[in-house]
Order: sequence, then structure tokens, then C-alpha cells
Amino acid sequence: MRRTSVRTLLLVAVVTAVVGWLVVRAVEGTGTYLPPVPWVVDVAIGALAAAVLWAGWTVRAYQKGRRPGLDAIRAARTFVLAKAAALTGALLAGWYGAQVLVTLPDLAIEPRRDRAVAAGVAVVCAVVLAVAGLVAERFCQLPPRDGGEDGDGVTREDPETPGASTTA
Repeated sequence: MRRTSVRTLLLVAVVTAVVGWLVVRAVEGTGTYLPPVPWVVDVAIGALAAAVLWAGWTVRAYQKGRRPGLDAIRAARTFVLAKAAALTGALLAGWYGAQVLVTLPDLAIEPRRDRAVAAGVAVVCAVVLAVAGLVAERFCQLPPRDGGEDGDGVTREDPETPGASTTA
């Protein structure tokens, strides 16, 4: 399995923001307004980011020899959790970003400004979750094998000859 690229996360966030903006505008066009983002959302996203980093750190500690044993299934699950956290963070950043964009024209109105600030804080928390997922994915990366091929069958470039790939 490959690590998540930042480009993919940006694409997910932008597409979600555009679709979310359209949805929120359509809902508010009917006279229904979304409630402000509660602070418990920020706490939950932050706790999830911390848990993902902690799980990734245990895999890294094992790879560095500071942890005596680690089940291979747990390491693989940690990688999948990190990938899901990165994608979820991008998705949530787009959704809450759409809410900020919708409220931007009405910042002079105090309830709308409060809603924009709450959604903006949620965007920051979601970005932290995405970054935590990327970092934990990096922690789960296996060192390359002797033949230049890493654990998932991807060939790596030969360090002595730039541009040349080695195969096993």
C-alpha cells in the first residue's frame, strides 16, 4: 500500500469545500441555517490526531529497536488508521472550510461571525488531523530491502546511480 500524497489530500479538501459550499448555500437558501460547530468537535478531532500519532509512534519505536515486540497486524492496522485519518482530516477541512466560505459575506453580523470562527477552528483541527495521519504513515514506512525494493513491491532508485531503478 502506498502512502497518501499531499496532492490527493488537497484535492479531497478542495472538492469537498466546493460541494459543501453548494450544499450549504442551497440549505440556507431555503431559510434553514446550520448550527455552529460545537467545541466538542474540536476536542474529538484533536484527540483522534493524538491517538493516531501515538499509534504511529509505537511502530516507529519498534523499528528503532526501542520496543521489544510488535505484531505485524497491529503495524498494518496503524498504517491504515493513519491513512484514514489523513483522508478524514482533508474531508473535514473541506466541509468546515465551506461553512467558513458561506459565512464570509456576513461577518458583520455577530452570530454569523461566531459561526465562522467556530468553523475556522474546526478547519485548523482537521488540518492537524490530516498532518498527524501523514506523519503516522511516515512512521509506519518500512526501510528498503537489500534489493532496493521496499515492503510493498515498489522499486526504489539506486542510491549510487541517480535516475536508475533497481529490481529484485
